[in-house]
Amino acid sequence: MKFIVQALVSRLVETGNLTVTYPDGSRQTFGDGTGNPVHMRINSRKALWGLAVDPAYYLGHHYGTGDIDIVEGDMYGLLKIVFTGNPDFQYYDTRWNRALERLRYLLRWAREKNSVVRSRRNVQHHYDLTGALYDLFLDQDRQYSCAYFERPDQSLDEAQLAKKRHIAAKLNINRPGQSVLDIGSGWGGMALYLARQLGAKVTGVTLSDEQHALSVKRASEAGLGDEVKFLLQDYRNTDGPFDRIVSVGMFEHVGRPNYLTFFKKSASLLKRDGVMLLHTIGRTDRPTANNPFIEKYIFPGGYIPALSEVMQAVEKSGLAVTDVEILRLHYAETLRHWRERFMARRDEAKALYDEKFCRIWEFYLAASESAFRWQNLIVFQLQLAHDQEAIPLTRDYIGRGEDCLKAHEGNPKGERRGPRQFPQEAAL
Repeated sequence: MKFIVQALVSRLVETGNLTVTYPDGSRQTFGDGTGNPVHMRINSRKALWGLAVDPAYYLGHHYGTGDIDIVEGDMYGLLKIVFTGNPDFQYYDTRWNRALERLRYLLRWAREKNSVVRSRRNVQHHYDLTGALYDLFLDQDRQYSCAYFERPDQSLDEAQLAKKRHIAAKLNINRPGQSVLDIGSGWGGMALYLARQLGAKVTGVTLSDEQHALSVKRASEAGLGDEVKFLLQDYRNTDGPFDRIVSVGMFEHVGRPNYLTFFKKSASLLKRDGVMLLHTIGRTDRPTANNPFIEKYIFPGGYIPALSEVMQAVEKSGLAVTDVEILRLHYAETLRHWRERFMARRDEAKALYDEKFCRIWEFYLAASESAFRWQNLIVFQLQLAHDQEAIPLTRDYIGRGEDCLKAHEGNPKGERRGPRQFPQEAAL
């Protein structure tokens, strides 16, 4: 197996500075010597076999088990060399890895057919980890989705606030008291923002016990218990109708067999003059299988769609697409912040769990950032409606809405119930 790994790495790394030590103690250097040096040590023959047979899974798996170590540099540096060392070749370009990817793609329906019970179990796998873990690397509002960097020098907290503002402006909430459904409401930040800044009446639904408990607590502490309610239930069991629907970072967990169900249910919950905003990770290329490491260790049952897969379901649902925006490197920057913050407090994460957990999460954050920065992952923001006149004719209303929200965010805390000025767009 050593010669297979050598051949693969030789093709992957034409530029960069990578040293590999094999289980037999031999050492080999790849690349042209430029950039920061990285030294990977393969500690066991099973890790060598894994890298030869299925690097997409076994690099992260064996880094987690300790069968692979990074003795110089870090995992992010290794992945940078792997994904940028030869732009004309990637590990999945080999005949064997294309066959593996094809097999995973053919078996996708069994993994992604998420019933109500299975969806809850999958969500609990990730989101019911202790909240103390997420406090180590998320912003103060616990936004666990792509931030929106209006400026390169923005802090994570500023960019996450800008994300909420951008989404709120696209929802075009134009009067107090409008009803909003937040599908996959997380720890409640989006729902609380819409209630506080726009006077919306928000219902958030989540399948995570941890998220639900904290969301309810946050609404009560903010004095928004009458404006915001959080339900521990599946979106498929939700009753409407609503003036607006928002879903941020939840669609990745739906699974392709349920896409039409998701959009048909959303269509039935949305009023005829309503607006929906869907924010989801997507891919720039053709439909393919999920990363097997992420599937097993991080997000079981999930899938990252191509835009074509989403549109097919939307077209059959009764909803119409009224706006599409692609956020390209925003998630790469978000993940950079998360990775750096996690690594700065890694010892605290280890105290909460163990070394294997930290290694798996270190790989997850580094690999995810790499995928958004150098591979095929992006974020889609899709605006949907029944009636095309539900949205102003031009996109100018988004910027005006953001400006109004910025001004309102600066109000003293005690003025949140005061008069609220909305952009006047009804004539368009």
